[in-house]
Amino acid sequence: MELFNLLLLAVIQGITEFLPISSSGHLILLPYLTGQPDQGQVIDVAVHVGTLGAVILYFHKDVALALGGLGRVIRGRIDTPGAFLALCLIVATIPVVIAGLLIKLAGVEEMLRSMALIGWTMLIFGILLWWIDTRAPRTRKAPQWTLKHALVMGFWQVIALLPGTSRSGITITGARALGYDRPDAARLAMLMSIPTIAASGVLLGGEVILNADLAIARDGAIAAAFAFVSALAALAVMMRLARSISFTPYVIYRVVLGIILLGIAYS
Repeated sequence: MELFNLLLLAVIQGITEFLPISSSGHLILLPYLTGQPDQGQVIDVAVHVGTLGAVILYFHKDVALALGGLGRVIRGRIDTPGAFLALCLIVATIPVVIAGLLIKLAGVEEMLRSMALIGWTMLIFGILLWWIDTRAPRTRKAPQWTLKHALVMGFWQVIALLPGTSRSGITITGARALGYDRPDAARLAMLMSIPTIAASGVLLGGEVILNADLAIARDGAIAAAFAFVSALAALAVMMRLARSISFTPYVIYRVVLGIILLGIAYS
């Protein structure tokens, strides 16, 4: 890929991966605007690695706590906060892993990447986020996370397999519906993204590693680095804003972009 297009792609992916505005909604529009072909699996895996690194660094204390408790979960001892957090993240990830594998085995991934579908999901799930965020109570905090709530949020996350939904947006929606306040809803959604992005990267990565050459590997390294920086910046901005404003600005942006995508799709 040309360097400018590679950097543009990585930055867009990095910013939109964690903001509740859908990365796929932007990435499907990019080739339409630039005339560039689809970026391919290597770049997909690379930007996943970059965004994964960003969320792990930003939430390093929570990640260290969960990793420290993972061994106890494996031994069947859920007797520390770290072990309970690790178990909750595992439970929250199981539904999307199963659903993702079924979609891949069914071979319908490309069918789901239509501009019309992404336009509709941008609109529908953006409005749903606004509806729930403005009406749900804000009485729960992240330390009150339960296995039941983790599973419920896991099923919400399955909906994000529809391109345009936004993984962060739909899990935040699920957390707000359960009564978690905005900063803690965002925090739980970001922590849930870590095993999900890792699983997605592994799913994409096997064939890529076997077929990549030096030039493609170089492009992937550049994309990963820029995705990491932009994702880290987006995380910092979103977590700061979640303490002071609602998610309505993101919803307005989603509605506008959704209408644009639908206009293009049906023109």
